[in-house]
Amino acid sequence: MTTRRRSRAGVVALASVAMAATAFTGPAQTSRDTRPAAAGHEATQRAIDAAVAAGIPGVTAEARDADGVWKTAAGVGDLRTDAARGKNDRFRVGHITSTFVATVLLQMEAEKKLSLDDTVERHLPGLVTGNGNDGRAITVRQLLNHTSGLFDYFADTDYVETYVFGDGFLRHRYDTVPHGERVEVALSHAPVFAPGSRHGYSNTNEIVAALIIEKVGGRRYEDEVRTRIIEPLGLKATSSPGNGVHVPRPSSRAYSKLFFMTQPDRIDDVTEMNGSQTWGNSDIISSAADLNRFYGALMRGKLLPPRQLEALKTTVVNPDFPASSHGLGIERLTLGCGITIWYRDGGTVGWLSLVALTEDGRHQLTFNFNSDWRADDIVPILNAEYCDTSSRS
Repeated sequence: MTTRRRSRAGVVALASVAMAATAFTGPAQTSRDTRPAAAGHEATQRAIDAAVAAGIPGVTAEARDADGVWKTAAGVGDLRTDAARGKNDRFRVGHITSTFVATVLLQMEAEKKLSLDDTVERHLPGLVTGNGNDGRAITVRQLLNHTSGLFDYFADTDYVETYVFGDGFLRHRYDTVPHGERVEVALSHAPVFAPGSRHGYSNTNEIVAALIIEKVGGRRYEDEVRTRIIEPLGLKATSSPGNGVHVPRPSSRAYSKLFFMTQPDRIDDVTEMNGSQTWGNSDIISSAADLNRFYGALMRGKLLPPRQLEALKTTVVNPDFPASSHGLGIERLTLGCGITIWYRDGGTVGWLSLVALTEDGRHQLTFNFNSDWRADDIVPILNAEYCDTSSRS
């Protein structure tokens, strides 16, 4: 899985999830007989319970397969009141937002409003320039598969110290950040590599992609997501916060170790934060059920014509972690037991989420931690759902 910079330790290495997943040697998945929807996920429940026992405050999850829908929650949603985590909780989905962005751009391509091979300069003239950055050399496709070479604004020390870590987050959590400010931070640095020469994840790509949506569509990217995806699929729990600071109910509190370097045991409630700070790349709020509905529809071709769906699933290898390859807003991973899944992990301050599904979209799992530490606990949950057959025989 892709390495992304998170709200603790500079980097929460979800790439280690990929390595651990491929190292896992589990039994091959067998066909499942028909049984009540709650059955067949006992191993997944045990893995979720183990994550809570290891230090995750709470987990909410939903799986869908041929036997039906299974929902679960474990741990607490509020450390102050000890209220339980809810099965229908809404949460900030983090980088899962990028799949919504990619889907809108691919729909626009199908409508001949743009091409994936258009340059950034064509749609956002003069935006990407300076310090060796050149929007004439970067395409929309390269933004979506992270081969643009643009510097990741989340790797800028001043930015993360101001908005992400410790006292900086606590002082600025309610600030409205203009959409272009994070792009300006990125462009103050030289490119990491030449466009198209390799894969390298950058949050900056997704913001620029959202700006292209607005330029081509002539309205807010949030409106395009709502009318093209949220409303047609009936995603009642999915929304864009704009400059809002709250997570709609039902929801739990979100927690972060903002002072991990000096106070490793300190946990802060980070639920409230201005949505503009993650606009375009991590801002969407949703639920496990809505995310399963969205990804299921996407992979079954309900949102994209065949040509655009093929483009979405055309991947480039992550050279740092070859087991995982990156498409357009979605990634592919072969688990150690031989099962290949499509997935998207999403992290933002206070939350870690993962959506996974088989190629045909018939077996899905989405879960969320209301914390942003212990990313390695994702691995056992993923393997339990797709590789452990002990509760399915």
